[in-house]
Amino acid sequence: MTPRDFTARLDAFGALYAADALKSDEPDVDGLTTRASTMVSGVTANREIIDQAINDAAIDWTVARMPSVDRNLLRLATYELMFTDLPHAIIINEAVDLAKEYSTAGSGRFVNGVLSKLVETIRESTESDIADS
Repeated sequence: MTPRDFTARLDAFGALYAADALKSDEPDVDGLTTRASTMVSGVTANREIIDQAINDAAIDWTVARMPSVDRNLLRLATYELMFTDLPHAIIINEAVDLAKEYSTAGSGRFVNGVLSKLVETIRESTESDIADS
């Protein structure tokens, strides 16, 4: 993962967060790199699936109740976990780092817990798919 990849992730998070704050279903991707724009579009197009996955992994929390920063970091990381082949550890580490920097004192731990549970679910699903083939 290069610094450019981290910058794209940070820019995508910013666009998602801004859209959430403005209560807009269409994040502004003007000026974003192709990579950042692709991430934002992927989250937007798959938001229902992503939010359901987060709800399933976040014990005693719903996406709607989460702080906006946490919600959008989780959406972005969940998109990457579910729809890209990037290493899970990198996705989680960078989401946790962003949560620590931009959200509450406990957000890093919360984001880590939700994403770790999500990775377990993805692995179980993948193993089940392999066994069924």
